Amino acid sequence: MATAETPSNGLRPDLWNEKGEFQRPTTQFRNFISKEPGARFPPSRDRYHLYVSYACPWAHRALIVRKLKGLESIISVTSVHYVMSLTDSWRFCTPEDNLPMDDCTPDPLHPEFKRLKQLYLHANPDYQGRFSVPVLWDKKLETIVSNESSEIIRMLYTEFDEFLPQDKRAVDLYPEHLRNKIDEVNEWTYDNVNNGVYKCGIAKTQSAYHDAVTNLFTHLRYIEAHLEGQSGPYYFGSTITEADIRLYVTIVRFDPVYVSLFKTNRGMIRFDYPHIHGWLLNLYWNVKAFSDTTSFEHVKNHYFMSLTMLNPNGIVPDGPVPDILPLEDLW
Repeated sequence: MATAETPSNGLRPDLWNEKGEFQRPTTQFRNFISKEPGARFPPSRDRYHLYVSYACPWAHRALIVRKLKGLESIISVTSVHYVMSLTDSWRFCTPEDNLPMDDCTPDPLHPEFKRLKQLYLHANPDYQGRFSVPVLWDKKLETIVSNESSEIIRMLYTEFDEFLPQDKRAVDLYPEHLRNKIDEVNEWTYDNVNNGVYKCGIAKTQSAYHDAVTNLFTHLRYIEAHLEGQSGPYYFGSTITEADIRLYVTIVRFDPVYVSLFKTNRGMIRFDYPHIHGWLLNLYWNVKAFSDTTSFEHVKNHYFMSLTMLNPNGIVPDGPVPDILPLEDLW
């Protein structure tokens, strides 16, 4: 039942400011896996578990990094069902769901748990925040290490290298000579693109939507111009970095979901941004860590079936067809 604190659409009123602009809450579990002596959460093989959703762009970051770094045998993973209740959190899959992606299963660590919120309340019975993914879970201490995706992925970069072969240790997604540039790009990409699409879709006033969509497409033009000037196929040229990962998870969802559901329809990536489109197709078709962790069935069904305040009947559109174009269409 809706309360004064939780409206009938399932979203708390404090998610918007007085102008009707969407404001994303901060995460609350901010611990770190560390090699430092005496660390509460030291790196260890098969001690940690990732709870994710293939639909969620923030969780998708962690899945990409886990695969790029070859951590599949070090950190186990479970994906929730793509339909999320706005009032009751994500639910765990059942054997009968038969969803794509092999790790869409019941919670292997807590078979009695039916929803993600039970995991949060198990870690902290007094928890009052959002029940978001990803969650990095400590099997030994039975608690949440972190639910902040930007910090989870950086833990995965180096803290488990002792368990990896040399080729995976050498994967450097945050190279020292690019760190200042990556941090700068991350800051405006997050606010204006990753979160920018949500500011468009969940705006509560016409002016808030207009300002958000104008700002989003201004920054897409910045990205298009930047990629046009690169000598290699990635955001900073010849090597994949964190900037590619954090941008990809929004761009790959842009045409299939955000254009229609979030009204980001001033243009489409495939038709209006040739350099962003080429960058996207290269990552998806040529780097398995990106395509293997991308499920358009999860993505489209989640957004169109879960965000009922935007799509009350839960109808999932057929298009665009295909979800992503073949690589040869670029050339």
